[in-house]
Amino acid sequence: MLLAVDVGNTNILLGVYEGEKLLETWRVSTNRERTGDEHGVLFSQLLGMADLRLRDMEGMAVSNVVPPLAPALRHLAQRYVGREAEFVGETLRPRLPNRYTPPTAVGADRLVNAVAVLRRYGPPAVIVDFGTATTFDAVSVEGEYLGGSIAPGVGISLEALFRTAAHLPRIEVARPPRVIGGNTMESMQSGAYYGFIGQLEGVARRFRTELGEQTRVIATGGLAELIARDTDVIDHVDPYLTLEGLRILWEEQHSN
Repeated sequence: MLLAVDVGNTNILLGVYEGEKLLETWRVSTNRERTGDEHGVLFSQLLGMADLRLRDMEGMAVSNVVPPLAPALRHLAQRYVGREAEFVGETLRPRLPNRYTPPTAVGADRLVNAVAVLRRYGPPAVIVDFGTATTFDAVSVEGEYLGGSIAPGVGISLEALFRTAAHLPRIEVARPPRVIGGNTMESMQSGAYYGFIGQLEGVARRFRTELGEQTRVIATGGLAELIARDTDVIDHVDPYLTLEGLRILWEEQHSN
């Protein structure tokens, strides 16, 4: 079995694979102060609820965009899994041409997503990841990672609005009952929900213009399924795209 770990700025997504089958997933908050032992205890408890053990993992594949957490994750792997953690960009290297400048500036999760999309859906493609930031990534018809766009995520945009506008409350992202909000909360939900759908549709269609009309749009991240309900620009919703990319990279690395 493989433990796939996607470390984002806000959440850590865990997945356990048996072959190509994703057995279970968990999402926990990212805490830069959490030690390797604390991660080990937390991960052990989560896996234990599914009758799984860290010591049964044949490997631990990691996509990490929070560099300060790398030592803790290495310690976790060594002490609790009994193996070395394999990080994207180190032992796990995506096998696709990277046209970004400089290539090392691309987040590990973005390249992992591109690998997963190439294997599962084929090029050309636009990958929209609704995370702390909303990222748009382009994969050319030749299977190259070209780059993309980075915008503030839905959550941090609403938090910034709450912190800087004195009379506006903190709200959760939700589909409002109507576009024209009848009160402050509905108005904020409408602006966030339909505003980000408008952003998605506008950016994705411009990407499609540059990549070709046959381009598929694949959405991932915590809000992908919610937002996909009200737009026809998304062709596929794949909430565990990064975990799937980690599995693919790990299997390619260990099949040689």
